[in-house]
Amino acid sequence: MSNFTALIAEDESHLALALKDALARTWPELRIVDVVGNGPAAIHAVDQHAPDVLFLDIRMPGLTGLQVAERLAGSEGPLVVFVTAYNEYAVQAFEREAVDYLVKPVNDQRLAETVDRLKRRLTANEQAPETSELTRALDLIKRLAGGGNGSTGAANASYLKFFRAGIGDTVRIVPVDEVTHLQAQDKYVSLYTADGEQLIRISLKELADQLDPNLFVQVHRSTIVNMRSVVTADRDFTGRVMLTLKDVKEKVQVSRQYAHLFTRM
Repeated sequence: MSNFTALIAEDESHLALALKDALARTWPELRIVDVVGNGPAAIHAVDQHAPDVLFLDIRMPGLTGLQVAERLAGSEGPLVVFVTAYNEYAVQAFEREAVDYLVKPVNDQRLAETVDRLKRRLTANEQAPETSELTRALDLIKRLAGGGNGSTGAANASYLKFFRAGIGDTVRIVPVDEVTHLQAQDKYVSLYTADGEQLIRISLKELADQLDPNLFVQVHRSTIVNMRSVVTADRDFTGRVMLTLKDVKEKVQVSRQYAHLFTRM
């Protein structure tokens, strides 16, 4: 089984340490990438580290754990386990697709049950990309086989050819081919080109459905890249895959879920 990673969001440092120690006993191969003490820091740390699991307190400064889970909902984010002293939020927690709901103080036996549930989910997620890649390959073969009858052209016609980005009172037309990557920014999406950054008011999920999946690939819950812009994919000392894109100074991080897209063929 892979060495998975986790983030702890808990505003009381002694409780965060106690959970970290308990996880070391019940799941010794799990790597804790960070411990944060408030909601906004939790969201930032998820973006930075792309953990597999998020152990999330409910009552925290800045944003509550429930609000953090809402912000991460619908993304390819971590599996969420709520760890709280209050049992009245359980229904709301599971409405946000929590894997489990632990009431403090958490004993090792109860935590071990959660760990088993997480391992099953994570192992299933690891196997899923293989099925996805096979499905994509079969779909590509079908499209290539049907290329002579015009079916491929009809499908491509439905994808976006340009973006309309607002700059003050001006609307700029940005051809899709000029975009190196896209990043979610709350209710907006940033488009990056050689000329800089533009904003459009749409969610990343909605936008992904309108882009050609053979060219635009999601590499993180908040990032889609134009594969024609990818120059190199490098693995750093922590094991993260980082992409170098044409005309882009900063590297783009690939989450664990999408790292298989950049392995040697």
